[in-house]
Amino acid sequence: MKSVCQIVQNVYDVDSRVRRKVDALVAAGYSVDVFALRAPQGEKTYTLDGATIHTIALGKMRGSLFRYAYEYVVFFLWAFLKVSLLMRRRRYAVIDVNTLPDFLIFAGIVARWMGAKLVLDMHEITAEFYMSKYEIPPDSWKVRLLNFQERISFNFADYVITINEPIQELLVSRGMDAKKSIVLMNAADEARFAPRRGLQKSAPQSDVQPNSFVMMYHGTLTRIYGLEIAVESFSKVHTQMPSAELCILGGGPERKILADLAQEHGIGEKVKLIGQVPSSEIPGWLSKCDVGILPIRRDVFLDFAFPNKLPEFIISGKAVLMSRLKAIRHYFSEDALAYFEPNNADDLAKQMVRLYQNKALCAKMAAQAKKEYEPIRWDVMKQRYLVLINQIAGIQSDGSQTPQASAMVGA
Repeated sequence: MKSVCQIVQNVYDVDSRVRRKVDALVAAGYSVDVFALRAPQGEKTYTLDGATIHTIALGKMRGSLFRYAYEYVVFFLWAFLKVSLLMRRRRYAVIDVNTLPDFLIFAGIVARWMGAKLVLDMHEITAEFYMSKYEIPPDSWKVRLLNFQERISFNFADYVITINEPIQELLVSRGMDAKKSIVLMNAADEARFAPRRGLQKSAPQSDVQPNSFVMMYHGTLTRIYGLEIAVESFSKVHTQMPSAELCILGGGPERKILADLAQEHGIGEKVKLIGQVPSSEIPGWLSKCDVGILPIRRDVFLDFAFPNKLPEFIISGKAVLMSRLKAIRHYFSEDALAYFEPNNADDLAKQMVRLYQNKALCAKMAAQAKKEYEPIRWDVMKQRYLVLINQIAGIQSDGSQTPQASAMVGA
């Protein structure tokens, strides 16, 4: 049995992207170790769905760049020591490193000397992430430093995974070798998420009124997701949508701001802040909505965003009000999503009314989105990932071992 190591500076249990990969590896017969952050009151080492999880109690208390740097360095040193020590016994065929930070790939340097291949899964584009978060100008020395560490990181990796084609193209323009990279979309796992038996864990009737037109968001309540814009838009047209409600699931720093804004506009009863909902109940909640809403703001980083909430709405058969972002437009047409200009409350308001007045259009858009999602759904991405890992590990599709790993997928 071949062994694979996953490194991620996050709590593993809540990192859906890494969990999807690990589940796929375990199902394919690999032995998997994960090195991650420890959840509050979590265990140092535990087993979950066939994988062994090793953790460090570091926490995520980020605020300043210095705090980010401190946490990155501490986690890097821990991962470097743990992976190097366990490599002697486990003999990992592949070390799959999930960013941020990009330089975490160097935690596998000793393992590489001992025969492991290194995969860098670039969850974010680092410079743009910090430019967005801290409003750093593009000509800053900090941006140059971030681009430098990005470049040496993807050059050091044997293979690189990116989360969508626009980001892959951007990284190639910065010097990444396209021949050693593949795209692994941030798709939702239908097996975990699609509505099925047990839908009794659905939205309480008291929260979602019968015969209402429900627009729904689920996720973290932070400024980048543009929920103030959604409330502002709804306030402009709620009189044209008498049976409409805006239902917001999740917690975060914007919750009180959103509640106050809804009251200020006189739509406090129509904007429902549900709070945090267990992930197992999300399919039931989405079954209650008519339209999903993702009013993400646009900036140098967010223009490349592909939120995992979008596939969840599509799998659930819902039309989606979606900011017109570069990465989303790359995959979905105007017939599939109800696009509006980011940061534009008037444009979003028009699209709200458009869908409210035409349920047949909602159904048509939902069907088209599902059709366009088909080539990037998780089953396709999972096979793409397993082909890569099998090639690196020297395993043929029938499970037998090859003399050596073949060339890069898609090269």
